[in-house]
Amino acid sequence: MPDRILLRAGHVLSMDPAVGDLPQGDVLIEDGKITAVEPDISADAEVLDMTGRIVIPGFVDTHRHTWEASIRNVAPDATLDDYFVDILDSFAPLYTPEDVYAANLAGSLECLNAGITTLVDWSHINNTPAHPDAAVQALTETGIRAQYAYGSANTSLADYWFDSKIAIPGDDVRRIRSAYFSSDDGLLTMGLATRGPGFCTNDVVTAEWALARELGIPITVHVAMGRLAGRFGMVKQLQGLGLLGPGTTYVHCCYLSEEEWQMVADSGGTVSIAPQVEEQMGHGWPPVMKAIEFGLRPSLSIDVVTTAPGDMFTQIRAAFGAERARVNADCWKANLPVPETMLTARQMLEIATRNGAHVAGVEDRTGSLTPGKRADVVAVDATALNVVPVHDAAAAVTLSADVSNVDTVIVDGVIRKREGRLVADVDRARRLVEESRDRLLAAKEAKSAA
Repeated sequence: MPDRILLRAGHVLSMDPAVGDLPQGDVLIEDGKITAVEPDISADAEVLDMTGRIVIPGFVDTHRHTWEASIRNVAPDATLDDYFVDILDSFAPLYTPEDVYAANLAGSLECLNAGITTLVDWSHINNTPAHPDAAVQALTETGIRAQYAYGSANTSLADYWFDSKIAIPGDDVRRIRSAYFSSDDGLLTMGLATRGPGFCTNDVVTAEWALARELGIPITVHVAMGRLAGRFGMVKQLQGLGLLGPGTTYVHCCYLSEEEWQMVADSGGTVSIAPQVEEQMGHGWPPVMKAIEFGLRPSLSIDVVTTAPGDMFTQIRAAFGAERARVNADCWKANLPVPETMLTARQMLEIATRNGAHVAGVEDRTGSLTPGKRADVVAVDATALNVVPVHDAAAAVTLSADVSNVDTVIVDGVIRKREGRLVADVDRARRLVEESRDRLLAAKEAKSAA
């Protein structure tokens, strides 16, 4: 008999135009797959009562340095320039594989708790070959859907971020690909997290792009953020090297030129925007509308919990507020009415779900509640005082709800959060990440005293 779960009588926001919204609807899951989304379904299944719940696809975080969960909030007032020194030059060299495991375990459980069912783990902490094994092990244990993006080591700021001549080790990337990602159809997939032009020599950039294409894995790269990288013209440099193409995600993009935006769009690239970090740390204005203007489908990401919250509700509101503030100010100065293209609360939900799946390369299996896709589903408690009464279900999720309202989380048909509580050993994850914190702080103190 198939393993069946029936989500009954929820307000379903499928994010699939063909399925639509159901003010009262059911979602049937069989063997990890959505098989029906209808007003009323009768089936022999485990029934989860969704009365008073808004049922949505899981959120997708398209860029998070999950390894930094152990050092949450150590740099609350940091700028991007501060981050390179305070994190990459201070803490990163001290990370052991055990620290990476603890952070990825706690960090991916944090995602699940917040309704993030898919994560791009931008893992630039591979100081030894044991580090990526530890990261992948933790992702596997939590049951999150994730793209593990293998990045460089970070044992020296000067060696890895200032015209670096050190390429990501191809043999180890091949080992990880063979050991854990022989198939691209699993819950975990693989990408390559590259530093790109401006941070590396052209030989390194070319070698890393060639490695990704040899292995058939996507590339994710930070571009055009902050005063420094904003001047590099990184996308234009990539074009000059003949490296533009599909399967590349450009993160931040705050200072792309018009020409570079067109290059990204024409080459089939995708975009990940981390609004809270970009506003707070000085990367630049989150370019959500700019991406849309060039026909791209922007996604949202958390980036670093050293400085910003780790939930998608924060990112949705940061992007929504920043973009509307920018457009409103421009229109006020020009004495013009606001355009019809102003971002809407409904658009923000699509950006955080379906667009995210598109950017993470998994839209064929998640991102919407579509029969045939894998069952990555979140239920938001709409009876809580910060959400009730509901007039507009999409706005209730994007503008009112928070992590405390995430009632149910299902990934690939497996219940990962039930009635507001993670189905996981949270105490163990908490203990390990606190031990990691203590170990890292002690090592940092010892290094400073030496």
